[in-house]
Amino acid sequence: MRQQSTASMPATPVAAAPQEEKKTNYRWVVMGLIFCIWAIACADRANFGIALPYMKKEFHITNTEAGLIVSLFSFAYAIVQIPVGMLYRRLGEKASGIFLAVCMVFTSLFTALMATTTSVLLLQLYRIGLGLSEGPLGIGCTNVINRWFPPQEKGLATGLWIAASKLGPLMVPSVCLIVIAIWGWREIFYVFAVPGFLFAILWLLLVTNSPSESRFCSPAEQRYIRGEGAPADAGKKPAPRHLRSMPLLDAINRTRRVERLHTIGQVFTSWNIIGVALGYGCMIGITNIFMSWIPTYLVTVRGFESVKMGFLASAPFIGAVTGNMIGGLISDRLLDGRRKPMMLLGAIGTTLMLCLLINAPDSAVFLGATLLISGLMVGIGFAGYSAYAMGLVSKSTYPTAFGIVNFLGQIGGAVAPLMVGILLDHFGWSSVFMYMVGTALLCVVLVASVVEPVAEPEA
Repeated sequence: MRQQSTASMPATPVAAAPQEEKKTNYRWVVMGLIFCIWAIACADRANFGIALPYMKKEFHITNTEAGLIVSLFSFAYAIVQIPVGMLYRRLGEKASGIFLAVCMVFTSLFTALMATTTSVLLLQLYRIGLGLSEGPLGIGCTNVINRWFPPQEKGLATGLWIAASKLGPLMVPSVCLIVIAIWGWREIFYVFAVPGFLFAILWLLLVTNSPSESRFCSPAEQRYIRGEGAPADAGKKPAPRHLRSMPLLDAINRTRRVERLHTIGQVFTSWNIIGVALGYGCMIGITNIFMSWIPTYLVTVRGFESVKMGFLASAPFIGAVTGNMIGGLISDRLLDGRRKPMMLLGAIGTTLMLCLLINAPDSAVFLGATLLISGLMVGIGFAGYSAYAMGLVSKSTYPTAFGIVNFLGQIGGAVAPLMVGILLDHFGWSSVFMYMVGTALLCVVLVASVVEPVAEPEA
């Protein structure tokens, strides 16, 4: 029998070489939507500061009344933080996304209603409505960041989110001045209301609260977000967080290995959470003064016309946007996720720059440079306040932890504009800048009192 030629023999199946699974980067699309939504929301609260001089004239509002109207937003915003943080913990992932979109719709609605106001009472009610509507957005955005980003990218992502909060106010003066020149101060609020409605729809269509629920996020990207390696590593517990040796910095920083806070009781009784929250309140207060009162200061005290006022009023937020991104990058890449150094640097730098504003010369160049660097110092540590709790609590308790941070932060932010109004009616602008210096110094003390947590990774 002739042997069958090898050429005619059926080919033996050869195992296909394993192909590397393509890893998407859809988390950055999600981050882009978060950035836009938060920038729009923060612009909706900041446009009031540009319209305020016109409102004061039309409705005969005193400085104290103006400060109260500004502060009502922050008080309302603060009230909902802890309840909403606990609500996000209970909501399913799909329901969380819907809730965030609904809050964005109401934020835009109350922004539009500001244009229809006919009395101080309505101004107050609409500002309260805006605060209640916008309050859940911050927790929702950071909750999504915490679920969609691996530990080594959370500082940068949070920095971008915080940068969005400054980019909104940065664009506000220029846009508002154009709108006022064409139409009037009321139309400001109609113009700023429109984008929020559009992005609420995009959010519902494109974002889920978790990568595992998204059809746009590949399994490889999901594993990367969870801190896992190849498919064979799926389900393994991530390796403990490793910090490069920085003994001097860690001694000053009070770096400690700690257990994660897994229960609501642990979160509510943690001085680390409360201390950071109070420090956050100090910095939000300074930011709110920049946002709501600096335009009035530049017009009434310095006598700048609208175009120059718009440029100078934007200066702190140009600095803040830059500082937010730089602070997040340094914290993630150079400091291995240490959050305290940037928070301390920001508070100390803000203190020094505010001292220069107390008796600042009547120079647009000096004021612009000082306001810009002040914003840079405020912004460079801002991401740390939001990212700090991510390294201390579990994913399930993070919304509650951030709710506490944002509640106390917004209370501090609410008190500041009201205090400015009272100080102006009884003293003057020097007392306002002294108040800001004292607030920044208090922040230094509070942040120094907490530890830098190095928690075990979650499974």
